[in-house]
Amino acid sequence: MIDEAYINYAKQRSFIKELTEYPNLIVLQTFSKAWGLAALRLGMAFAGRPTIDILNKVKPPYNINQATQDLALAALQNVNQVNEWIKVTVEERDNLSAALSDLNIVNKVYPSDANFVLAEVTDATGIYDFLVNQGIIVRDRSKVTLCEGCLRISIGTPTENQNLIASLKTYPA
Repeated sequence: MIDEAYINYAKQRSFIKELTEYPNLIVLQTFSKAWGLAALRLGMAFAGRPTIDILNKVKPPYNINQATQDLALAALQNVNQVNEWIKVTVEERDNLSAALSDLNIVNKVYPSDANFVLAEVTDATGIYDFLVNQGIIVRDRSKVTLCEGCLRISIGTPTENQNLIASLKTYPA
């Protein structure tokens, strides 16, 4: 099973084309990330026919309500818009990563193929609290194993990202 929730932001190609080579492979994707439809709670499972037949035996007969189906189908009509959002997000992710790397309070920015970056900072709790007081919300991941000292920063609009960097430059290190 491969989770491709962030595949739209990645340089890596999808494993969907590998389904013919690996009969037990299941590839999962979602409308939550690039499509901006997290509230739908709608994902897809791609697999070979024998695997899908097994999954169909254990799922409820009406597992996707009509409103969700209608919204997903409408979203699929806007592929060009979604591709533009992805392009902007990837560009902003690269810009934000570079700007964060230039800050003295940032020890490391981890490579990302998602719509967020993980940055190891000098004082995760202090910087997190400082940003909250500035009205900027990031996620403090410093207590998560292997993420000690890290903040998870979702990619915002160009203006939001510029405001984040401007605020971080004023952090009293």
